[in-house]
Amino acid sequence: MKQPDRSRLVYLVAGAAAIAVIVGVLMWGGSGGPKAKTATLFAVEEGPLTISVTENGTIKNRDQVILKSEVEGRTAILFLIPEGTNVKKGDLLVELDGSGLEEQRASQSITVINAEASFIRARENLAVARNQAESDVTQARQDLKFAELDLKKYVEGEYPQALQQADADITIATEEVKRAEEKLNWSRKLHAQRYLSLVDLQADELAQKKAELELDLARNRKQVLEEFSHKRDLETRESTVSQATMALERVTRKAAADTVQAEADLKAKEQEFERQKTKLEKIEAQLRKTKIVAPVDGMVVYATTGRGGGRRDSDQPLAEGQEIQERGELIYLPTAESMLAEVKIPESSLKKVKVGMACRVSVDAVPNRTFAGRVAKIAVLPDATSWWGNPDLKVYNTEIHLDDGTELRAGMSCRAEIVVETYPQALFVPIQCVVREGGRTVAYRESDKGPVPVPVEVGLDNNSMVRILSGVKKGDRVLLNPPLSGEPPPAEEEGGAGGPAPTPAPKPAAAPAKEGAAPGAPSDGTDLRSMTPEERRKRWESMTPEEQKAARERMGRGGSR
Repeated sequence: MKQPDRSRLVYLVAGAAAIAVIVGVLMWGGSGGPKAKTATLFAVEEGPLTISVTENGTIKNRDQVILKSEVEGRTAILFLIPEGTNVKKGDLLVELDGSGLEEQRASQSITVINAEASFIRARENLAVARNQAESDVTQARQDLKFAELDLKKYVEGEYPQALQQADADITIATEEVKRAEEKLNWSRKLHAQRYLSLVDLQADELAQKKAELELDLARNRKQVLEEFSHKRDLETRESTVSQATMALERVTRKAAADTVQAEADLKAKEQEFERQKTKLEKIEAQLRKTKIVAPVDGMVVYATTGRGGGRRDSDQPLAEGQEIQERGELIYLPTAESMLAEVKIPESSLKKVKVGMACRVSVDAVPNRTFAGRVAKIAVLPDATSWWGNPDLKVYNTEIHLDDGTELRAGMSCRAEIVVETYPQALFVPIQCVVREGGRTVAYRESDKGPVPVPVEVGLDNNSMVRILSGVKKGDRVLLNPPLSGEPPPAEEEGGAGGPAPTPAPKPAAAPAKEGAAPGAPSDGTDLRSMTPEERRKRWESMTPEEQKAARERMGRGGSR
């Protein structure tokens, strides 16, 4: 019960400091800075101090099923269940336009039928090619066998037989010549003794000449057989065998090539058939995905509501007729009553926040109630959507798990305070009282000689108050608006804290101007456009009039580029 009281006290002090800053700005007026006697001062306070990081966020369900569009490309929503409806497993949630897919399915069905016919035809062609190849090879082998048999028949049978017949003819013709000559000799003796007529003698002479001619013919036939016919017939049969051998090789190769071609054609047609079937199945699967049903029981929460919306969310509220893209989130279905708060932590506060830190979450829809929780997860990389909207702004999505969220609903706006440190007693001053000067952290303390820079050691800050570890004490009055770092600082007060320069504040309000910063710009070189609205407001209130003017000029030049 005491902790909220101390927190309210800190807020009251911070509000008083902000009012004091405004009054100081009105009193200063010019660019030369105030005189010591008219400067706005702040008395160093001592009391309870809470160091915290406060950011706006969105309430979400901790455990939920995210339903996305799995239809390729962009599709329109034909039916959308009302948000907040309690649904059962299997209930229709979203129906997407599938008319284009219906046309694709009809066209693809025809393509599949044609591909199947081509596949069957290729399969039968392969069977025919194999059968024809086997027949052609068998015929070629038979032709070769017959050619070899003809050659053997001629070499071993026909030619020896013809040669033997020629020799027989010669032998017979020789005997006939001998007989004719013997008969002619007897005929001549008988004709000389007048026992044989001249005509018979002449007939015997003719017979003898005929026998001689038959012998010459037989010898000539043998010579022709040996020297011409045999060589020609032998070469002819050998050539037939060679041609048959080569024909067999050609037929064998052609049969193999035809078979391989038919097999390749079959494989190609089969793969094309399978590809077209797969494409048809994919289209049918896409058609089934046009109807999104509830995988579990739960209450419907639109994704655009669950993300929280806001300036950085470019998505339009989910509605019928709206086009959505593939993998786009549509509906969240909570699977448990546990809730979380998602906030975006700027990188300037990232070092302060750790997993496990206690948090206090307030929700506008549930007034007079604070929900306790703890930091459960801090993103490793900055939020890409925020970077896209403003490259100079880097924030990290942080999840805060709430202990009790039964009264909350997804999409509610909230404000989370992450408690970094709590000090029952601590010295603190407004953050703008501390500046970096000459490589050290100083605060301008009031003295008889006017404000003098005093080295101070600072701790953490909560963007409003910074904890003072050493250098000043309770009741010391320090300048709310220290001089600009470009002005020569007054001489250091005698008896001021000495020694080495103390540890600088994690986030000083006015540090030495960075190299390249615009003249008169905020002394730490910070670009106001890179801050959140809350940080920008606090930073603006802590700036001197000259710094505010320089910041306006910088933003004007940045806009003109």
